[in-house]
Amino acid sequence: MGGEVPVRRRGEGGHRTVPHTADLRIEAWGASREQCLGEAVLGLVESFADVSAAHADAVRRLRLAQESDEDLLADLLDEVVYRLDAHGEVPVDVEVEATDEELDVRLAVAPLTRVPVTGSVPKAVSWHELRMGPDPYGWWSCAVTVDV
Repeated sequence: MGGEVPVRRRGEGGHRTVPHTADLRIEAWGASREQCLGEAVLGLVESFADVSAAHADAVRRLRLAQESDEDLLADLLDEVVYRLDAHGEVPVDVEVEATDEELDVRLAVAPLTRVPVTGSVPKAVSWHELRMGPDPYGWWSCAVTVDV
């Protein structure tokens, strides 16, 4: 993940997609675990939709148990995929905050029908090569493969 080092020096999180055979690979980073998780959600959304001009209709609040970091990443992205499939909702913004026992996530959502779809909509999060944790730079980073 060499491309994000200059961004890290400015104190910003980020995300990107990288080529992966027949699937989508998302890498994200942030100064905290929570920022990294939020960037992963934004990376997932930006891989298939342009939400830059979208306005949220509602806020969906999630509470995720404080499990392993990898479990949190998979559970959060699974929830985004579920909301796309079951409710036709796409996050246009995300806030992630840790409490003592849970992760409090607020997804500002808009109907998928109101945003331009620019790629394949994700179908599932893969556990293969899923990783999340502090990196050598003292930041949090994660990577996940998504079935499209």
